Amino acid sequence: MRHFDLSPLYRSTVGFDRLFSILDQATSNDSAPTYPPYNIERTSENAYRITIAVAGFGEGDLAIEAKENTLSVKGDKQLSENGEKREVLHQGIAARAFERRFQLADYVQVTGASLENGLLHIDLVREIPEAKKPRQIPIGAGAAKVLEAKVAA
Repeated sequence: MRHFDLSPLYRSTVGFDRLFSILDQATSNDSAPTYPPYNIERTSENAYRITIAVAGFGEGDLAIEAKENTLSVKGDKQLSENGEKREVLHQGIAARAFERRFQLADYVQVTGASLENGLLHIDLVREIPEAKKPRQIPIGAGAAKVLEAKVAA
């Protein structure tokens, strides 16, 4: 039971079509890649961090691209610096090429990335424009007042 029918929600909501289509895509893709493993953390109210386990990859082997609402992380292990080919007797460290994509919500921007101890950290922040933030609407006491009324003569 991995499939959820979201069609009843389409009838009772306005403006959430994109959200439901993202949920449909996320739940319907049974062949989602599992390599490399990653964590998504909330570091503060409007800040997030994606941590991807990229053991064996260097900074030159990784590429991070943010385009529209999609964050792409690609890894492609290059040959050794001197070009010699090694004979591996046992390979337990997976260094295969990968591409991992993340859908970002509106107003989420990538602020930086760092690679330490085999973990790639990508920092994100949600910056909502002032015009889009919620605001309080005062309720007037009584009817609207007429500031100036002149009778046409």
